[in-house]
Amino acid sequence: MKKTLIIFIACINAALAADAKTHYEIQLDSLKEDHKIMYFGEGNIPSRDSIRAMIDMFYVDQFRHFQDPRAPYFLFLSKDSQLAMGIGGVVRMRGWYDWGGVIPYNGFIPYAISVPRDGVNRRKISTTPAGTALFFRVIGRNHRLGDYQLYIETNFDGYNQVGMKLKKAYATVNDWTVGYANSTFGDPTAFPPLIDAQGPQAEIQTTAVLVRWLHSFNRNWTMAASVEAPSSQVGFDNKTTAKLNDYFPNIATFGQYGWGENQHIRLSGIMRVLPYQDLVNGSNESRIGWGLQLSTIFRPADKLTIYGTANTGRGYGSLTGDLIMTNFDLINNPNEPGKMYAPASWAWYGAVQYHFLPNLFASATIGQERFTPAHHVDPSTYKYGLYGAMNLFWDITPRVQVAAEVNLGKRQNFDGSHNYARRACLMTQFSF
Repeated sequence: MKKTLIIFIACINAALAADAKTHYEIQLDSLKEDHKIMYFGEGNIPSRDSIRAMIDMFYVDQFRHFQDPRAPYFLFLSKDSQLAMGIGGVVRMRGWYDWGGVIPYNGFIPYAISVPRDGVNRRKISTTPAGTALFFRVIGRNHRLGDYQLYIETNFDGYNQVGMKLKKAYATVNDWTVGYANSTFGDPTAFPPLIDAQGPQAEIQTTAVLVRWLHSFNRNWTMAASVEAPSSQVGFDNKTTAKLNDYFPNIATFGQYGWGENQHIRLSGIMRVLPYQDLVNGSNESRIGWGLQLSTIFRPADKLTIYGTANTGRGYGSLTGDLIMTNFDLINNPNEPGKMYAPASWAWYGAVQYHFLPNLFASATIGQERFTPAHHVDPSTYKYGLYGAMNLFWDITPRVQVAAEVNLGKRQNFDGSHNYARRACLMTQFSF
């Protein structure tokens, strides 16, 4: 009898452990339940499991960023559960105050910190609706095509920060994606939660027209490879060197091991051909650029999430945070007029997120990017930048979120001169 009771108690404990959900999963479930579904087609209303399976597909995305719009509140679902359509978006308003150094952009970018300190522009208050977005998504199953998806997203951060700008537009059929989408080299899922639209320097946020193959071999292993439209930033001077048109696509790939709910470790790589013209010898030349990245997101405890990314390479600066602000993919070799080379750089960030409640969490992020050219550069050239952020997010409802954040950044040049910048941000957003 005693042995039977022990076995019974053990079974109950195992069942409770299996059903126990983390704060992250509770938060996600509350969002998945917050939908208004309209049915079309013939037949009976599908089962609850079929409905939930289709809604889940709106959140299954290897390239989903924390700031991406949530699944639409209004969903159109066929009664055979083979097609779902949603039109949604987010109204996002940010306001911030800079002091001790002004960054003249919506994003907090250490590269843009004035060195030496600007005695005039030391304080500034700004607001922007940039990040407000509209999107349309279709998810379906076809007996000939298999699973497919169509997605279009526009952001209101174009002309004067209010013009509509295309952010993504792609089609996915089974393992293949064609269109304008996040680069395979990036890992947006491993980006930390931030109000700041720019994020730490190691974030790879590049979007390109691409053809991508992505396949999950089982519950844990995923691989991807893509051919992507190039866009190099070459530091030519039009005296000894000049820029040529890009003529070879970027090749990107990743391998990933995943576990649990949205937890993984990923190794990514990219190869680029960077062309230029040698005006001294009158010849067209090219150099190879490359990058490697290791990224992760995991939850070691119920309320705790860890984010981390580190990348390095040569001639990949225009894909990263700070170096995207200048032409550092190729720079002139001061010892050989007419010759250019791909300088090295590296970047990293780490972040921790803690859930006080399923709908209330805080995070802290720190990161750095360092430019390491092989030859002498102008002393006022950017050497490295530091990035830090601390914030608090509160989901008042599954569709209404408010947040506050403090940012700290530093820029240091090769001559040792440096400066700091500070920013306090507030945000409110409404998803629909």
